[in-house]
Amino acid sequence: MTAPTVTAPRPVSSVSLTKSPATVTDPALVRRAVKAAALGNAMEWFDFGVYSYIAVTLGKVFFPSGNPTAQLLSTFGAFAAAFLVRPLGGMVFGPLGDRIGRQKVLALTMIMMAVGTFAIGLIPSYATLGVGAPILLLAARLVQGFSTGGEYAGASTFIAEYAPDKRRGFLGSWLEFGTLVGYVGGAGLVTLMTALLSSSELTSWGWRIPFLIAGPMGIIGLYLRMRLEETPAFAAEAERAESQRPKVPLREMVTGQWRAMLLCMGLVLVFNVTDYMLLSYMPSYLTSELKYDETHGLLVVLAVMVLMMIVQPFAGLLTDRVGRRPVIAAGCAGFLLLSIPALLLIRQGSLVAVGLGMGALGLLLVCFTAAMPSALPSLFPTRVRYGSLSIGFNVSVSLFGGTTPLVVTALIGATGNTMMPAYYMMAAAVIGGAAVWFMAESAGRPLPGSGPALES
Repeated sequence: MTAPTVTAPRPVSSVSLTKSPATVTDPALVRRAVKAAALGNAMEWFDFGVYSYIAVTLGKVFFPSGNPTAQLLSTFGAFAAAFLVRPLGGMVFGPLGDRIGRQKVLALTMIMMAVGTFAIGLIPSYATLGVGAPILLLAARLVQGFSTGGEYAGASTFIAEYAPDKRRGFLGSWLEFGTLVGYVGGAGLVTLMTALLSSSELTSWGWRIPFLIAGPMGIIGLYLRMRLEETPAFAAEAERAESQRPKVPLREMVTGQWRAMLLCMGLVLVFNVTDYMLLSYMPSYLTSELKYDETHGLLVVLAVMVLMMIVQPFAGLLTDRVGRRPVIAAGCAGFLLLSIPALLLIRQGSLVAVGLGMGALGLLLVCFTAAMPSALPSLFPTRVRYGSLSIGFNVSVSLFGGTTPLVVTALIGATGNTMMPAYYMMAAAVIGGAAVWFMAESAGRPLPGSGPALES
């Protein structure tokens, strides 16, 4: 047999195996890419997630009203508004990432998120500025949402294009590990402040602390991402196009990928509805609907996220062994069958019952957090991967994921039925299960539009 011919430039080498060019990955570069993407994602989601953890206090600061439910609805309304501009961010950053490269766009989204979050910490209260205060809050949230439109799709694409085929699930799972680190950091800080500060101190100045931390965190995240090199898959695509700025029509990203786009939206729907239900809405649900102590509620969510972090890498390994489809399907079936029993446990009110119910939902959510970072980029070819994934992901998140706290709170207010969170998750599980049925297995296979990615 003739020895393979090495032809590609740094950071990887390209080899000819029969008719398909293959990439031999550099382990050191892969580790650095995964760390930088995951750490940057952790910082970004600390910024974005902390808003929901302190939602009750923000309602008192920016939306004064005698009705706590109305305050919470207004706060979650601003939360949901950021998701309305996420598709716009995806339509800007996604195609840009396919044109100029993943690394540059990920650095840009990092700094925009930090600026938007830092600005929230500087906004005067409603008592000081009047109606201008919630308007400025909304503007800062829109900056956050716009930048986030290019974050998840870019980070998952970045890791997927660096990872060898047989380890893409494990390496991709670290992206959501970073997300959980950001959530844990935000929840931990809010829990600490809630325990140490009085209600008046938290309302007057304490709520600003998590947002002001975003400034230095953004600088660190920007430094990490600026040190990254472009992915081998994008570099090869740019070389084939004989340009560093391959142009892809928006029509090709959407209508040309309509089947993959629909599958992406269905998978993202179940992923994000359950994610935002558990990690963003449940602390407020425990406090506003079940009259649970704020500190204890946050501690329970914090413990659930730590449990998810422990399981996450092992679940990622499992997706490489048995495939993405079985793991995602197990999560959909679990939410369909166990959402009502889990919420009934939570409604018992005792710490043990709440912990068991939340823990069960958290372990089911790991089926999605471990598999999606590798499954979603595999739906699209390299030429349009960042753009198509950004658009499909953010349209689905905007319509269904980010609106989850607002919709469920409104449904409970309209019906008086506090079991609405369970019914909402079950409906999402049905849609996600249908998407899994039609998707192809991608574990251990090359990304569409690229040759095999090998470890040796």
